[in-house]
Amino acid sequence: MSSAVTGMRKEAFAQSYDPTAVDRFGVWLSARQIRRFVPNVRGKRVGDFGCGYHATFVRTILDDVEQAVLADVAIADDLKANPRVRALEGDVATSLKSLPNESLDVVMCISVLEHLWEPQAALKEMHRILLPGGTCLINVPSWRGKTFLELSAFKLGMSPADEMNDHKMYYDEKDLWPMLVAAGFRPQDIRCFSHKFGLNTFAASTKR
Repeated sequence: MSSAVTGMRKEAFAQSYDPTAVDRFGVWLSARQIRRFVPNVRGKRVGDFGCGYHATFVRTILDDVEQAVLADVAIADDLKANPRVRALEGDVATSLKSLPNESLDVVMCISVLEHLWEPQAALKEMHRILLPGGTCLINVPSWRGKTFLELSAFKLGMSPADEMNDHKMYYDEKDLWPMLVAAGFRPQDIRCFSHKFGLNTFAASTKR
């Protein structure tokens, strides 16, 4: 069955192209927020769902983690060969379902939820696989960001058009927060806020 029918992407982020300056700046800003909420990953089991072909952020923490679970449609060979990496190639939603309950300390889904047809189901899976006390980190483009991203991709050629054409949804705080509650996170354990100059929404949620 084709990817058009199943809804599965054909390639991972940056699999066959080099990220633009805009992309790299966005990745750097997301990494700052990740480190803010999870400053120490030593000995932790970390999952990055929709990690991108090169799993750029996880590469920076591989020496510290106990295990990194990477999920995307394709993952670089050197990462798959790393003994600390469990690579899950294929549909991200399917990869989430394959993991046991309460098996990860940190779950990340950075600039990925907007590409999924069933984002609520994915968030519930993320809550399920988190250990008590674990942290779920989500980054999504906002509705304000939609205008900038589409200008950058469709008019200026500064971002890959295929990435924007694959977007299913944009999220402000009022969109993402109730989805996290419905996934099982308590309101008092959710930090949800605008960042990247209002172009993205970030959420850090703790499982209790």
